[in-house]
Amino acid sequence: MTTTQVTQNQSSFFDVIKERRSVRAYDPAVKISREEMTEMLEEATLAPSSSNLQPWRFLVIDSPELKQKLLPIAFNQQQVVEASAVIAVLGDVKSYQKAEQIYGQAVEAGYMAADTATSFIERSVKTYSGLPSEVARQIVYTDGGLISMQLMLIARARGYDTVPMGGYNKAKFVEEFGISEQYESVMLIAIGKAATPGHPTTRLPIGDVTFFNEMPTE
Repeated sequence: MTTTQVTQNQSSFFDVIKERRSVRAYDPAVKISREEMTEMLEEATLAPSSSNLQPWRFLVIDSPELKQKLLPIAFNQQQVVEASAVIAVLGDVKSYQKAEQIYGQAVEAGYMAADTATSFIERSVKTYSGLPSEVARQIVYTDGGLISMQLMLIARARGYDTVPMGGYNKAKFVEEFGISEQYESVMLIAIGKAATPGHPTTRLPIGDVTFFNEMPTE
């Protein structure tokens, strides 16, 4: 890759970051195919996760009837029914149960020796299965946040818009959509095509939020 190509790619990436907005008004006529939705989710799963256990799970709600069902649970935020879909990002607190499959794939791909994989599997299962519930849930919240941001940037790069939603009745969502206790509801992400562009927002000066080597005393 030439220096010019690298510069162009960097410019495109930074444009995506700068153009991402939290959009709350969507064109209800725009539909995202399940094929493209699957592609975006697959790209998002390249995000990092604790011990590569990939605890994220996605419930994609694109049925008009189910979006209407979700509307009051999400405190009647109109983007729920106007967006092409709402993606519920869930965290699997028993993701260690897939350790054998995950590390087995690494062996098949030539990324890891078989004996190393066996060691990783044993250690991961022992460690993660023994974690206190609050620790396990904090881990999937962290990993769920990482993949959610990646998904929103991927959507913007493809010309779509998103808004992350933490304002919904999680208990009611879990009940109404049959989410088992194995999964933690991390957030909802509305995705579609903006009917009204998201407005730019300001950020605190970087000097107010960044400190080198030590924190201020006050």
